[in-house]
Amino acid sequence: MLGAVAVLVVFRMILDFVERHPYWSAFLASLVVAGAVAVGFLVSKQRARERAEQAQRDRLIAVTDAMSGPDFEQWFARILVASGFRQVKVCGGSGDRGADVMAIAPDGRRVVVQCKRQTISNRVGSAAIQRFAGTCRDIHGGEICMLVTNSFFTAGDGIQIARQLDITLVDRHALEMWAWTGKPTPGIVAG
Repeated sequence: MLGAVAVLVVFRMILDFVERHPYWSAFLASLVVAGAVAVGFLVSKQRARERAEQAQRDRLIAVTDAMSGPDFEQWFARILVASGFRQVKVCGGSGDRGADVMAIAPDGRRVVVQCKRQTISNRVGSAAIQRFAGTCRDIHGGEICMLVTNSFFTAGDGIQIARQLDITLVDRHALEMWAWTGKPTPGIVAG
């Protein structure tokens, strides 16, 4: 109650000042508005600079080598957004059933992504491709199923299975090109 009275007293004092000094009031109001606009502009410019710096860092595939798995998923989600994918959602973690990132492709198809952050010498094998193939379409309703790694895929059976089941494999080279250009390479399949 006491706070409401204090607010009313201050409000009344402001009204009295405005009635007695209309020109000064307009001048002070103009200064407040100009200050708010200037602060808004500076904050907006700072955020744009931070986004540009993050986008520049994201273009370098080497940044993924020191990331955790969840950081890699967030990084790849930013790549998708920058490439025109919509409704990008990171959903990785325990219980994700093989879907780390989901999105809608620019052509409207549902995308399900499994991210594998590895050391360069540790390749993604056939077993990971088979597990993902078993969940992408049936459980997640994926129309585009994509397995992404900052490493490479083992040669052989896994790549053949991925081709047969229409699983898009994105290895380090393809991912680097995608991050750099902002466009996925058509028909990305690791070799």
